[in-house]
Amino acid sequence: MEKQYTRETLLITVPQLQQKLPSGNLSIVDTRPAEDYANGHIPGATHFDLFGLSLVDTSAAPLKAFMFMIHHVLELRGISADKEVIFYEDNSGMRAARGVWFLEYYGHPNVKMLDGGYKAWQAAGAPVTTAATTPKAASLKTAERRDVLSTADDLLHALGKKNIAVLDTRSEGEYFGIQVRAARGGAVPGAIHIEWTDNLDGSGKFKSNAELKALYDKAGITPDKEVYSYCQGGYRAAHSYIALRLLGFAKVRNYIGSWKEWGDRTDLPIEHPTKE
Repeated sequence: MEKQYTRETLLITVPQLQQKLPSGNLSIVDTRPAEDYANGHIPGATHFDLFGLSLVDTSAAPLKAFMFMIHHVLELRGISADKEVIFYEDNSGMRAARGVWFLEYYGHPNVKMLDGGYKAWQAAGAPVTTAATTPKAASLKTAERRDVLSTADDLLHALGKKNIAVLDTRSEGEYFGIQVRAARGGAVPGAIHIEWTDNLDGSGKFKSNAELKALYDKAGITPDKEVYSYCQGGYRAAHSYIALRLLGFAKVRNYIGSWKEWGDRTDLPIEHPTKE
């Protein structure tokens, strides 16, 4: 059965998390830098800064090894399928989004982001602690969902198809090839550019569904299409993956090799968009 997505299945608010804290049937993961976690965090949260863990070769063997490694580290952080998992960072950011996406890939039934992140938690006067929580290793059974992940080959075969939209979530500088972060600068041919930060409001929470719908509709990214999202290393792309899932998009893929892989591979096509 196809998974149904709503704001309620993907986001949790500060009051909702406060209500659930005493139950203990949660795995809360703080994805901020270690020093931020040490300076104060949500009670019971374990630390896992997954920034910098990137894959630049999505061919079969490296992909399998990478996803096995991430799965193993998540187990060491105490994540199992029988507990609800909450990822957070300073705001509704890309680190937490990538954590959610990884568990989506592994088939976890109940994973969310804290909307507004630690800043919203503090603003609400919710409790914080500096006491570190030592995670107990758990077992996370996987039902890998290949339909939420794109490799370079997947994306290459999708190019030019009418029912496919390619979403570039990077900065304007990267999209237009002014800022080059691989062997080549530019964009995937036909990609539509919507920077990931456009998903957020001024407080660092996700915009309303009406605002997000208007943003993506205007660009021609509509729910009848399958969307391939990319950035530099699969973080910002995971954020826009979440944004589209909030709108109920049934088919979204995160290209985890993203521009670092695509731009480095001279056998793959690129284009150089120009400002009108």
